[in-house]
Amino acid sequence: MYLFHVFRSFLPLHNPIGFGVNDFIQLALALFLVVLLFARAWLEPAAQQVARKPVWCMLFLGALVVVLRLALLPMHPVPTPSGADDFSYLLLGDTLAHLRLANPIHPLHQFFETTFVLQQPSYSSIYALGQGIVLAIGQLLFGQPWAGVLLSMGLAAALCYWMLLGWTSPGWALTGGLLAVMQFGPLNRWMNYYWGGAVSAVAGCLVFGALPRLRRDPSIRNAALLGAGIGLQMLTRPFESIFLDLAVVLFFVPELRGGEWPKLWRIARPAALALVPFVVLQLAQDKAVTGSFTELPYALSRYQYGVPTTFTFQDNAEPHAQLTQAQQLYYEGQAYVHNTAVSVPYFERLGSRAGFYRFFYLAPLWLALPWFVPLLRQYRYTWIAITIALFAAGTNVYPYFFTQYIAALTCLFVLVAVLALERMNPMAARWLVILCGAHFLFWYFIHARGDEQILRAMTPYETADSINFGDPEGRIAINRRLEAAPGRQLVLVRYFSTHTYHEWIHNAADIDNSRVVWALDLPGANDELKRRYPDRTVWLMEPDAIPPRLVPYPKTHGIFEDVQ
Repeated sequence: MYLFHVFRSFLPLHNPIGFGVNDFIQLALALFLVVLLFARAWLEPAAQQVARKPVWCMLFLGALVVVLRLALLPMHPVPTPSGADDFSYLLLGDTLAHLRLANPIHPLHQFFETTFVLQQPSYSSIYALGQGIVLAIGQLLFGQPWAGVLLSMGLAAALCYWMLLGWTSPGWALTGGLLAVMQFGPLNRWMNYYWGGAVSAVAGCLVFGALPRLRRDPSIRNAALLGAGIGLQMLTRPFESIFLDLAVVLFFVPELRGGEWPKLWRIARPAALALVPFVVLQLAQDKAVTGSFTELPYALSRYQYGVPTTFTFQDNAEPHAQLTQAQQLYYEGQAYVHNTAVSVPYFERLGSRAGFYRFFYLAPLWLALPWFVPLLRQYRYTWIAITIALFAAGTNVYPYFFTQYIAALTCLFVLVAVLALERMNPMAARWLVILCGAHFLFWYFIHARGDEQILRAMTPYETADSINFGDPEGRIAINRRLEAAPGRQLVLVRYFSTHTYHEWIHNAADIDNSRVVWALDLPGANDELKRRYPDRTVWLMEPDAIPPRLVPYPKTHGIFEDVQ
């Protein structure tokens, strides 16, 4: 079947010139190389001049990410939230935008039960604050949470360049920054979901950029950046922040062995002070959401609902609350994945996840990576490999694996590629970077200019295609219909017995004042909703119908007649 799709990609598409996928690729590569041939004499001197101006480079790289993604909006609009993780993070962002860390329990919370959201002892997301903060910034400044995602991706690219300046020359740092734009910019999964990834990448840039600077200049500023990076990672990926902390300690092993305690103390004090606000914020969220300074919302969700599932070295979680149909499905699915992962030996599981690291490199860069190996003779470069291995080994205790788990390593992966390119033959390195640019521009212009037919024909051959296109789940059509309806709406969701992992119960932080309220259809108990929302138009949503069906709630059920 795989070979069938490969060979089918060489067939002509239905377009005026009859080009197939390979024809488009060859044409794009040839055009790109011709342009570079004529532009090289101007580009290289200009790039060298720009590379000596770090602030302007950071602004350019950050703005480039934002502008490139905004230019795709006609074909790929603001992503529509489409799952339990997206909805939970959006609830977190909305909660923070209301300037609070948790929401009061809703008196009818049984109608709003959904995955990855606590209803008691507070109505709150189960996730750490980091991604919620950028969503709240987007909502407060632009009225659109996704704007926070967009800005955070731009900041990650800019700080990746700043981090590289601490390790290599300005020219190679700018090259690495451009590679980061290509790989982690407009077409990247983190850009087009609400789950996050960029915030942890920013934390990694701050830490891994501060470390080499601190070795040369143990200043208060560099130490504060180190502490801020550690704190931001703690607020974003609490478990993985342990590995980041260990990596920092390992970096200073030469100083520890050399007895340079005064230098380390000068670093530790301002770093610890910069870390304090993040610790206070984490403790405050724990207290507001769970009622305890020492219990994470994530952990309370595991106790109440059995999800997210436990680490592979722990017994499977057991829920202590009555689960809805959708919650039971999520629990059984995660329990199955947990038990399957436990049955696989640790190193076999580790090897099976090697393919995920493809996410961090454009294909041509894999040819450069062997040139990094000779650098391992020096401890500072061995430390890079140890840090990557530490994160890989530590996150291997998750039954699942997603790239955002190791997002803090993003700039280190770019650094490895840049150091390898730097050691290669200059001409070979230049051509690998050119091929990366050709690869990116080809797919970018396909997304920017391709019509629906071309996109559907070609994107199956795009590595890790994840940019939103069309309305595969029918959510956009449902949302537009609700937006067009006058007044305030109440949507009762009824799942079929065939329901799969598609969550539709999602609400804002202030449920009662929301224009659209999504609730479970609980026949026999719906009169409580009638009394609380007498002025709302009531709909029945059946997301498992094909396509998903939204109809006025049937009057024959004997409820809500007075509000139809």
